Amino acid sequence: MLDGKIAVVTGASRGIGRAIAIELAARGALVVVNYSGSESRAMEVKQEITAQGGKADVWQCDVSDYGACEAFMQGVIQKYGRIDILINNAGITRDGLLMKMSEEDFDRVLDVNLKGAFHTIRFASRQMLKQRGGRIVNMSSVVGIAGNAGQVNYAASKAGIIGLTKSAAKELASRGITVNAIAPGFIDTEMTENLSDAVKEAAAAQIPLGKFGKPEDVAKTAAFLVSEDAGYITGQVIQVDGGMAI
Repeated sequence: MLDGKIAVVTGASRGIGRAIAIELAARGALVVVNYSGSESRAMEVKQEITAQGGKADVWQCDVSDYGACEAFMQGVIQKYGRIDILINNAGITRDGLLMKMSEEDFDRVLDVNLKGAFHTIRFASRQMLKQRGGRIVNMSSVVGIAGNAGQVNYAASKAGIIGLTKSAAKELASRGITVNAIAPGFIDTEMTENLSDAVKEAAAAQIPLGKFGKPEDVAKTAAFLVSEDAGYITGQVIQVDGGMAI
């Protein structure tokens, strides 16, 4: 259980982040639900958590903003005294073929998906070092392992998350801080809902288990990685992809 733990989940207003926030709260953590754009959706997550007897707070921050991220982490520490768990889930897509992709679309995806994780780790790890303990989980993707046409920016950001995870794990391990990554495959979220039936069928055909995963599949993996049971696991990339990238 995670009773008494303070958990920060970025990009927690929908999809995988929402599922992780709800799962961690159900296990006893006080969850800081971070969002960038939609306060109403973040409040819905908080309301669902509290309706189930859990504890949650809502905090706005665009994680790509270095200064805003510092204020965000410091604000959480000032309010709660510690940060025990950090889930870097915030992410966006700006898909397009390499030859047609704008510099703006490439930069924006890396700023949110990769630099955002760097920002939060940089400021949260200060407190974790003082505490001599903490759990960090970064959201990568099967695309960061295998690549995908039309997603050079997204794939680069998610591959970068893997390198960031392994390097941070080596730097922080001596103080009892673990850093791991999850690489989801096709998960039933709003992002995949927009795909055509033909694309979904073709994607499912590439998955040995023959189906898309659910946000809860990723959430339960994250909950394990931040638990005491995973205390001797660090620097790893756990693929939750139905065998897609075997």
